[in-house]
Amino acid sequence: MKVEVMGSGVSGLCCAHAFAERGCEVSIIAASEALDSTCCSWWAGGMLAPGCESESAEPLIATLGAESMAFWQGIAPDYTTAGTLVLATSRDQALLNNFARNTEGWDTVEAAQLQSLEPDLAERFSRGLLFANEAHLDPRQTLKHLIDDLKNRGVRFTQRHIDDTPGNDYSNDDFSRDVDWIIDCRGLGARHHLPDLRGVKGEMLHIHSDEICLSRPVRLLHPRIPLYIVPRAEGVFMIGATMIESGERKRASVRSVLELLSAAYALHPAFGEAEILEIGVEARPAYTDNLPRLRRRGKTLSVNGLYRHGFLAAPAMARRCVDFALDGIIPTEVMDENTA
Repeated sequence: MKVEVMGSGVSGLCCAHAFAERGCEVSIIAASEALDSTCCSWWAGGMLAPGCESESAEPLIATLGAESMAFWQGIAPDYTTAGTLVLATSRDQALLNNFARNTEGWDTVEAAQLQSLEPDLAERFSRGLLFANEAHLDPRQTLKHLIDDLKNRGVRFTQRHIDDTPGNDYSNDDFSRDVDWIIDCRGLGARHHLPDLRGVKGEMLHIHSDEICLSRPVRLLHPRIPLYIVPRAEGVFMIGATMIESGERKRASVRSVLELLSAAYALHPAFGEAEILEIGVEARPAYTDNLPRLRRRGKTLSVNGLYRHGFLAAPAMARRCVDFALDGIIPTEVMDENTA
């Protein structure tokens, strides 16, 4: 069976991998020659935190997340299960109590345990929540590794502009006429065909500091937005991420950057001397309920609406896409009833 995947972000690559594993002849059509800053997945946090996300997400995300984490554990070269630490400043302790009430799977950690877990934070925080079974990875390194794996499996990559004008039928395209399935994983690039898809702007920073060491992602509770700091290699930290109802994909707002930097400084004053390496902006594709969807239009299957849960949901959504395309299994929890 021949399958063409449109889009080379985390969703497209996971779908290509799932079809290739089933013995399909797979090609990927992408707008760029390689994974770069034009791809939404380039700016992902890499937190695999279904417990933390359950504070605001539907239970489906935890289900997809558990399945996806097993996939990434076998793929990601730096997959790390160190848990997620949730903290709040002394004035925001009520937020920590609310977070605990609305989530499960955590243990309370006090000052002595914080000293053992994150020595650099122990003097500033006396209490937190540890989601011990959560993990994190470096999205860029992981996707590069996945791309190499796909190429070794014979998956073909082609750079090409995709006509996304309303009414365009991809099956009439020269590339797509002789394929059995077209898997559309273009995020907001597919919104002409998905009128209820919207953009949620996320802004993030990469900073560098040799003065502080973290062993795991830290979620610092904030009255307005969830902020997290994720350690990378060689003293690099990712700070994210805002959630603004906007499809704008290039410019960060002053307030957002200030809030992200203030969060890092509140976590530890040493971040005040850190170097800013990157300021990133992307618009995450989301439906009204912020849950992913699998939709069919002719021989096109759309995998979209992953919102802020790209790495947490993409492998599980890819498996459901393959199960439908190859075995006729309808994943009712993510597939619209009017699919035809």
